[in-house]
This record gives sequence, C-alpha cells and structure tokens, in this order.
Amino acid sequence: MTRVLLLGGTGDALRIARQLAAHDVYSLAGLGKVPDDLCCAVRVGGFGGSEGMQRYIEQEAIGLVIDATHPYAAQISANAAQAARSARVPCWALRRPAWQPQAGDDWRMVADWDELTAALAPFARPLFTLGREPLAHLDEIPAHQFWFVRCLDSHADTARARILAARGPFTLEGERALFALQRFDVLVSKNSGGSATEAKLEVARERRLPVVMLRRPSLPAVDREFDSAASLLEALPRSH
Repeated sequence: MTRVLLLGGTGDALRIARQLAAHDVYSLAGLGKVPDDLCCAVRVGGFGGSEGMQRYIEQEAIGLVIDATHPYAAQISANAAQAARSARVPCWALRRPAWQPQAGDDWRMVADWDELTAALAPFARPLFTLGREPLAHLDEIPAHQFWFVRCLDSHADTARARILAARGPFTLEGERALFALQRFDVLVSKNSGGSATEAKLEVARERRLPVVMLRRPSLPAVDREFDSAASLLEALPRSH
C-alpha cells in the first residue's frame, strides 16, 4: 500500500486530493482556503527545504510524491524533486499546459519584475493577475499609473492602487464587466494555463489590449509528468 504525499494549492490538486485515501497526505503552503471535506489528511505549512521534505517523506513512510503545485512555484517543485530523489521514492508532477497566443493577441513576454515594469511604462491602468508579488511594490508605482491588483490576499487600497481580493474561477461575463468598469489599458499575467482564469485573456483579445506575460520558470525533471488531473488519477495505483 503506497502512501501518497500530494503537494497542492491549485484546483487541479484539490481534484486529485478528493480521490486520495485516508492514509494519504495533502500538503498546502497555507495560502488561501484550507479544505475540510477530504478523506485524506491535510498538512499546512512548509517542510524546511528539500532536506526537511526528505525527512518528512522518510519519517512518514511516503511512497510517492505528487507535485501538483502552481506552474510558477518553481522552488517548491525543485525541493520536491530533490527530496524524492534523495529519499528514493518516485516523484510525479502535474504540468498544466501553458496558454498559447491566438490570432489578435498582443503578448509581451518578460522574464522578471524589472522587465515587467519596463514593459508597463507606456500604460496607465494595468490589471495585475500575478498573485501577491505586486503588493511588495505598491510604493514604486509611477506617478502616471494607477494599479489594480487581483490576488487572494486582502489588503487595504492605497492612493495609487486598488486591491481586488478574489478567487477564481472567473467567468467571461464577469471579466467583461470588470474590464469595462475599470477601463484597464493592459493586462499583466502569469502563463498559468487551465480554464479557471483564462477568460481574462479572451476579454483582452476582444478589447485589443496588450498582455504583459511573465514567462514560466524552468521546472525539474521528474519520474512522470501528466498534463491533467484526470490522466494522473488514471495512473495512480488503485491499491495505493
């Protein structure tokens, strides 16, 4: 009987967690809502790097690590791959396919925060959908810009920024209404993939708005990769 350690925090991870057994563990970093309706155990908090995760794997007799974290959680993914390798257990990863630009899209790819802010220089009303990172830069907003930051965190508005605390999935109708009301002139996004937050890209396309897109980080090699929760669940041993 294989005990699974599922590293999650995404909607796909929760779909996998709902199929796990009582002896399995669903691990969350602690951001966002913690589910209380799962059959498996739920662990909240960090491990202390790859060495701490290796100790946990060995002490808890974990037989399979599944990395279903966000595509931009590169450090957690690296720690998981290293810890599993050191503990000599397999590591599987759910690698959600990236979005691809379509006809009419104006994507401006950037690698980091400095490139991102340089790409935003011509614009006045950006919508940030990067998570919490912009919150650390609210005192750096150029005089000609007013920022809208959508993330899970509640945060007070400032004189030059509005914080929109919201959790996906987001509907096409809702995104259309938001863009029309706030008159954004550029969208800032991670290439997260999946359908839960894709509607914003369609609205940007409809309104002919540019998208400043943060490139995905490089992720470590693992024993098996899957492009959907369904395909991973099909491969999971029924007797685990």
